[in-house]
Amino acid sequence: MSAATTRSRTPRTPAPDRLCVEAVELAREAAEEAAYPGVVGEHVSVVAEGDRVVTHFFECKEAGYRGWRWAVTVTRASRAKNVTLDETVLLPGDDALLAPEWVPWSERLRPGDMGPGDLLPTDADDLRLEPGYSGEDAAPPNSVVSAEMAELVEAEDADVTDRVVVPARGSITAVAEELGMRRARVLSRYGLHTAADRWDESFGAKTPMAQAAPASCVSCGFLVAIGGSLGQAFGVCANEFGPADGRLVSLSYGCGGHSEAAVMPKPPRPAEPVLDSTALDEFPLRPAADTGSVPESDVPSEDLGHS
Repeated sequence: MSAATTRSRTPRTPAPDRLCVEAVELAREAAEEAAYPGVVGEHVSVVAEGDRVVTHFFECKEAGYRGWRWAVTVTRASRAKNVTLDETVLLPGDDALLAPEWVPWSERLRPGDMGPGDLLPTDADDLRLEPGYSGEDAAPPNSVVSAEMAELVEAEDADVTDRVVVPARGSITAVAEELGMRRARVLSRYGLHTAADRWDESFGAKTPMAQAAPASCVSCGFLVAIGGSLGQAFGVCANEFGPADGRLVSLSYGCGGHSEAAVMPKPPRPAEPVLDSTALDEFPLRPAADTGSVPESDVPSEDLGHS
């Protein structure tokens, strides 16, 4: 590759046009017209944007716009001496104070942000949900609900009063309601997994409370079992003194309030009294002659009065 070819592929930096560079007052007047006098500060720099096109930068003194600059672009036609205004805009500099990047409300929302009266709409394509029972009673061709069963249902419906609005027995609506599936949308597998991960993070096996527990919740008598697929990994704590009372806890979670953690010992039973009837203890009524300091002559010979 020749040197000429290399130079031809290198982007050419345009030289600043002299007349456009000298049009500082024209650019200042345009900036002050866009803002107001006193806000536009000193001339900072000038940058060539193209052939006979330059941008003048002025300091911005408006409160709250620290580091911003007024950018005024001017240009002139070929072989013309008059410089004209192209654009005026306020741009941030390298050390400008900028507002944080806008985040949609659905991404800013955090657990616990909702208060009384707040509504949280869900998107139609929310990954946590999937279509549930659609409400249609039309049975598909391979359905087990047959015409014979429908006739049987009509005969049994005679016991139902007109005041009670219930779906026809034996219909798809009735079966869906009995199974708890009469909802427009239900949790998808993704929704179940994200909920399980979130609950396991708060009351799971990796929490400090579970690490120090004497046993896990799966063997605790205060655990209330739940149905569904989540019941294989979670339950509800019913220990009013536990840290997770009324909360959904993982079966591998645990705390010091485990039902079998410490069984209170029974009070010790006192020993039965023992009566020794094989030996007699002597209790002399008179002191022995060879003991004590009382002379034998001083001791009265008559009885002490005991019978």
